[in-house]
Amino acid sequence: MNIDKTPIEGCYLIKPKVFKDDRGSFMETYNSQTFTELTGLNPKFVQDNQSVSAYGTVRGLHFQEGKYAQSKLVRVIEGEVLDLVVDLRPLSKTFKKSFSIKLSKENNFQLFIPRGLAHGFSVLKQNTIFCYKCDNFYHKGSERGIRYNDPELNLDWHLNQDDMILSKKDKDLPTLREYLDDRKAQG
Repeated sequence: MNIDKTPIEGCYLIKPKVFKDDRGSFMETYNSQTFTELTGLNPKFVQDNQSVSAYGTVRGLHFQEGKYAQSKLVRVIEGEVLDLVVDLRPLSKTFKKSFSIKLSKENNFQLFIPRGLAHGFSVLKQNTIFCYKCDNFYHKGSERGIRYNDPELNLDWHLNQDDMILSKKDKDLPTLREYLDDRKAQG
């Protein structure tokens, strides 16, 4: 397993070693000892989630805040996505920076997303299966998000606007500026 730093502080790209033969393939998708040795982090994952999405679906940008913030380890087991993160940690050297990478069944890449980052993905192949581990349980009252088309972030989802399928909830999310202003007003 190779673990590479990304341009976002604390966010890592994981490239599992895949062993193939006549029978098929095998890979270790996660090893806490190796992950800790290579990153210095030791997340305790408590919840696994999975979604199946049609081509053009955009999910995000989502996160939980406060004591319910979550780190995630995400991967694709069928299909392909463009995975995006935005650093929302004001004290981070990479505050407001974004990073994206394609995750697919073919490349088997995984992305570790630390707490304090907004996360989303766009689906680039029909019937994509996306899986992720979380180090904290889902808490509806702590769920937040940033609008996918925030002009300040200027994110490229690798889809035409006409092909995008979004939930009403994701369309109505605040911009990053609106979110930060609201957070500041709350003290």
